[in-house]
Formats: sequence, structure tokens, C-alpha cells
Amino acid sequence: MAIITLTTDFGEKDHFAGAIKGAVYSELPEVRIVDISHSVSPFSIPEAAYIIQNAYSSFPKGTIHIIGIDSEINQENKHIVVKLDDHYFVCANNGIMSMICSEIAPEKIVEINIHDKIETSFPVLDVFVKVACHIARGGTLEVIGKPINKIKPIKNIIPFVNAEKNQIIGSVVYIDNYGNVVTNIRKKFFEEIQKGRAFEISARNYKFKKIYSKYSDIVNFDIEEDKRHDEGRGLVVFNSSNYLEIAIYKSNCATVGSASTLMGLKMMDTVTVNFLKA
Repeated sequence: MAIITLTTDFGEKDHFAGAIKGAVYSELPEVRIVDISHSVSPFSIPEAAYIIQNAYSSFPKGTIHIIGIDSEINQENKHIVVKLDDHYFVCANNGIMSMICSEIAPEKIVEINIHDKIETSFPVLDVFVKVACHIARGGTLEVIGKPINKIKPIKNIIPFVNAEKNQIIGSVVYIDNYGNVVTNIRKKFFEEIQKGRAFEISARNYKFKKIYSKYSDIVNFDIEEDKRHDEGRGLVVFNSSNYLEIAIYKSNCATVGSASTLMGLKMMDTVTVNFLKA
């Protein structure tokens, strides 16, 4: 049984997500539909890219992923299907796949060319659903698109390293539900540049010289619980997706605050790592 996932910035209030599901079921009643997220910030390509990159591999091979972010077609924003890691991604060619494709080479990319057969002002519903159902039935990509060789890149998706290899300049690419700030600096990349050196991480006026393995490592459990004051303390971890993340221990935007609110960090802000001489 085919699986089709949905990732959009449509939210839960409007009819859009429900209409897409209805259209899929009208074509393929036996298919399974899984919502990854409909809460992506409007038109936030880096945010959507981060979510997709870290969710898709949990699904079985052959899963079809519809990504409805900034999908209105124009001469600078075409529609594509990317076959990668034995998964299919149906989306706009707006950079949304560049985070995944920076680590895994696509097996095939086609630019969708069935628009002349479909009149639409809602391409995710009318075009992406048709394409996803075609793939789910076992159809080939060449029937719905023409092969292309590359996708549109997204700016600031790869951290900058200076010529002396003693500094990484990264960017905030995601802010999670707890207000934790995720950068585009992955653990493997960090360690390749670090080479065992001490470091200082800077984000606005905040500096960190240690990366914890997990959030609770900041707590000294030898101190009696009522004498600890760890909630609200800032820390840095490599999160479950192995991205460098600036966090607040047990953050809550309504009480102790979060890394985003307390440190004033927002999407695409700069985070710098300086490596110190041994």
C-alpha cells in the first residue's frame, strides 16, 4: 500500500489540507496519507527543508512526499519531482530540496510538464496530487516530466568556513516548538573543522564554550533538587538530528522563556564558532 506524506504551510484552520487529502482518496482510496506538518511558517523554505530532511527517512522506501510550500508556478518557480534515497519528493523547485541533496545525490529529477492539461490556481491540490497518485500507481516520472540535471540552491544552507579553518559562520535554519534555535552546522562538519581544538560559540551577545550530549547534562544531580536553578539556563547541544542547537533548559515561552525569545535569535541569524589555538 502506497504512503503519501504532506508537509505544508497551510495551517489547520483552512480547508486546504483537508481538500488535498480528499483529492488523494478520490483517486486512490486505498492509499495511506500521513501529515508530517502543516505548521511550517508561511513561505519558510529553510524551515520546511529541515523538517523534511529529518522526517522522510523514517518512512518506508517508495514513500511519496508532497511538499506544499511556495508552490505557485511561474517562470522562476517550476514544479519538480526528485527521486532520492528511494523516496519521491513532489514540490516546487525553490531550493526546498537543496538541504537533502547536499548530502545525498538524487537518483532522478524531472520538471513537471502536465500543466497544460490542468487548469489550476491551487497547484498542490490539482498538480501535486495528480503526480503523487501517478507515482503511487507505479507510473514512471518521464510520463509527467522532463529530466533535468540540477535543482535551485538555497542561500546559507551550507555554513561558511574561513581560509584559515579557524572559524565557522552558520545560520539559524529552524526554531522548534520549544523555542530552541537550530543552526545549519552539523556535528560531522563541526568535528572535521574542529580537529580537537577548544572553541567559542557566539550568538548575538551570548557565548558558549561547551557542547552537551543532552539537555539534562547541564544539571548537577549531586545537588539537592530544591537548591538547583537550572531551568532557564542556556546551553548548546547537538540535537537528535545532529545539528548544532542553542537551547534553554526546560524552556517554556510562557514562563522561563526560550533561546529564541531570551536571546533575540530569529531565522537566518548568524551563529559563529571560533576555534582557539591549542
